[in-house]
Amino acid sequence: MIVVTGATGQLGRLVVASLLKKTPAADIVAAVRNVEKAVDIAALGVQVRHADYNQPASWDAALKGADKVLLISSSEIGQRAKQHRTVIDAARRAGVKLLAYTSVLHADTSVLGLAAEHRETEAYLRASGLPFALLRHGWYTENYTAGMAGALAHGAVYGCAGSGRIASATRADYAEADAVVLTSGNPAGKIYELAGDSAYTLSEFAGEISRQSGKNIGYVNLPETEYRNILVKAGLPEAVASLLSDSDTGASKGALFDDSHQLGKLIGRATTPMAQAVAAALR
Repeated sequence: MIVVTGATGQLGRLVVASLLKKTPAADIVAAVRNVEKAVDIAALGVQVRHADYNQPASWDAALKGADKVLLISSSEIGQRAKQHRTVIDAARRAGVKLLAYTSVLHADTSVLGLAAEHRETEAYLRASGLPFALLRHGWYTENYTAGMAGALAHGAVYGCAGSGRIASATRADYAEADAVVLTSGNPAGKIYELAGDSAYTLSEFAGEISRQSGKNIGYVNLPETEYRNILVKAGLPEAVASLLSDSDTGASKGALFDDSHQLGKLIGRATTPMAQAVAAALR
């Protein structure tokens, strides 16, 4: 039995879909905070169980009978390490044979601010005694394509990544890799540095939008504080704006680059090119 936490999230749904291609639906458990949002998942034959990162008592029942758990990192910045500890403790009580955790690319050395909670979780997981695998995800291409409407409206992509190269892949690519690891023989103790097969700068990203849209879209590189303020004015929560601007600065220092091709090797195909993701976003 494989339990996927946060299964109604953007990544979680894709992991469940990938797992369904590899294992019977009855052997998959979707652990979710809001069961009502998982009606479509339940309709596929997947077990749906209530589990809330902020309700420790909910996890023993959610993980009952679990052989493997995919701990998808929480989206609540500043609360994540505590929330992840709750799941790890419950997994230990349940006698789980493998806990796979979606960390961040090069978490142990990353300059990204968001890496701190991932490092804390990784350390707790190592100390737990549980068999584990680290699925260190690089950047999702959707982190940039989600802002394309604004770029088209303003005639520019804004950021503070300079000429840093970003080896991103789509969420579907990462989800497929996660499912491969969960259904493979013995991944315990392995660390997977997962990133796109090819990399690009934000100038190249803007150029691709221009090429496909027929509109002249440039890249405007800003100081981190100024970029953060633009994101806040655009309506993003301050914590999210800080994360994105810090991550762009990290990208300028190489934090979002990796050329090991581990992701492509895991899924047995090339990762989704940035140009293809742009095309999908324009449709």
